[in-house]
Amino acid sequence: RNLLIPNPRGRNIPLYQLANVSIKDGPNQIQREDAKRRIVVGFNARGRDVQSIVDELQSKVEKQIRLPVGYYVTYGGAFENLNAAKQRLMIAVPVSLLLIFILLFFAFKSVKQGLIIYTAIPLSAIGGIFFLALRGMPFSISAGIGFIALFGVAVLNGIVLIAEFNRLKKSGLTNLNRIVLMGTKTRLRPVMMTALVASLGFLPMALSNGAGAEVQKPLATVVIGGLMIATLLTLFVLPILYIIFEKSGKSKQSKIPVALVIFFACSGILKVNGQEQISLQAAIDTALKNNLLVKNEKLKAEYQQKLIRSSANLPQANLSTEFGQLNSIYNDTRFGLSQSFSFPTVYSNQKKVLNEEWKASVLSISLKEAEIRKRVSQIYYNIIILKEKERLLLQADSIYSEFVVKANLRFKTGETNILEKTTAQSQRGGIFLQLKSLQEEIQLAKLQLALVLNATNQFEPTSNSLRMDLPVMVSLKALEEHPLLKISDQQKITTAANTQLERSKMLPDITLGYFNASIQGTGADNLLYSESRRFNSGHIGIGIPIFSSSQKARINASRVKELIADNEYQNELKTIGNDYESARSQYEQYLEAANYFEINSLPEAKTISQTADKQFINGDINYLDWVMLNNQSIVIRSNYLDILKALNESIINLNYLGSKK
Repeated sequence: RNLLIPNPRGRNIPLYQLANVSIKDGPNQIQREDAKRRIVVGFNARGRDVQSIVDELQSKVEKQIRLPVGYYVTYGGAFENLNAAKQRLMIAVPVSLLLIFILLFFAFKSVKQGLIIYTAIPLSAIGGIFFLALRGMPFSISAGIGFIALFGVAVLNGIVLIAEFNRLKKSGLTNLNRIVLMGTKTRLRPVMMTALVASLGFLPMALSNGAGAEVQKPLATVVIGGLMIATLLTLFVLPILYIIFEKSGKSKQSKIPVALVIFFACSGILKVNGQEQISLQAAIDTALKNNLLVKNEKLKAEYQQKLIRSSANLPQANLSTEFGQLNSIYNDTRFGLSQSFSFPTVYSNQKKVLNEEWKASVLSISLKEAEIRKRVSQIYYNIIILKEKERLLLQADSIYSEFVVKANLRFKTGETNILEKTTAQSQRGGIFLQLKSLQEEIQLAKLQLALVLNATNQFEPTSNSLRMDLPVMVSLKALEEHPLLKISDQQKITTAANTQLERSKMLPDITLGYFNASIQGTGADNLLYSESRRFNSGHIGIGIPIFSSSQKARINASRVKELIADNEYQNELKTIGNDYESARSQYEQYLEAANYFEINSLPEAKTISQTADKQFINGDINYLDWVMLNNQSIVIRSNYLDILKALNESIINLNYLGSKK
């Protein structure tokens, strides 16, 4: 009755002034459908899903209602739409999943890597279902649509990670653990941004309470929950699966995930009798993780990677304005905006140069890691040899201590003169000085190991073996995989790319400009124009390198640099080959010497020491002979330790020169 109606004059008047409005009872409407009468009973569902309500309603109708012949009940509305949508989803979901896998296969040309990325789908489904249950929401059609959207976004994170792993692998890295750690660290930000952008975009829908909220909230809840869980799990599960599948494709070696590798590496650090001990592998892993030189090389690589984005370095835009009698006696204004830039090829070549320099910095990480492995192994086995020498000197010290006691007793009883007593004390004093010097050397070696490991505490080697494992011999051709040669080869590629860059700088520069000006006065059309009328113009310019002698000199210089890089590569190749042959020759020489000592000299030294003790006790030899024989035995065992030290050095050099990491 109070509805406002506009009259012809534009005024609004209430409806009751124009008509009588009242409510009266009337006959019910008879609805028909398909030539049959129909009675509709409608209701809205609140707090429950439509499917469970209809299921309960059907069971109660079948038990409690008896309809006459010809009467039947059908269920329509939202329930009918739900069933129809379910039928469509039964087709849409499998088709979408199949298309995702097909696109992954075409992207990576690998069923194996496609399946690895496909793991993001069940991981994201876990998060979507969990968040639906957490908010007390039933599964609905909008939630099903949300799962389809979720699967697509979740797969993107896997694509980002696997693509980065493959790129690092193609750049020359062969250590799978290293590839995974570097790739995950590099792509952590894009993965997080992918998840956050989608999640934050759906957040208003998840919190909405207005019209259409019953459709928006389940969809947004599925996407947000699925991405949160899938992103977290993908960063851990997918790299582990990548290592397992890649290792299984190469060999049947142990397929230990990164987490277990780290755990067992950490378990190599033990405490025995209050002293912290460490295995060689644990020491190497700790050094690769904590050493400042390695960290510095990684920072350099990160710097070079970020520098790639500076390839398209455009000069500053030129904004100009003019005022004065530009065209006539009237004062006009003129505004201009111009931008100059090099030929597009220059920027693409600049990006290639920066990309090659980044690859060289990545290879420098591998070289530094190989040097760290070599340094840690040298210090580690040097400590072991020094500890064995300390044990040998302690044994000699105990022998001479006993000899001093016996010499004093013999001197007191008059069986010998003061010369034997003085000689015994002198020999023991010499052993004491050697032992003290050796202990200082051991302490210095432990400090060096702590420095390489970048640790505050000192470590004791857990290995009891004086000899390293036999080296893996490689061919001279395989030496080309050494990081030092790879860096030299990469330098050749970088200089070639730089030459291409310098040549592209001979191409013309381009300038684009836009100008807006007023032209007061009478124009060519005999019309008078005021300052309010403005005219536009554009400008295109090409910079022709007429005086290009300087740039040609740069090109020639870059070509010479290519020759220098090639010569340096050939020199490095010959140097590494000679070093490897020299190290192998030394290894064979020291191995033969060590075997001779173990088979002949060490048993002889033991026999000399035991025989000298027996003869001295029985009186068959005097003190001078006993001292000389014991010194001879100690010198033999000390020489054996020196041979082992040299043998270990040769093995370490062979492992370093044959390194492919």
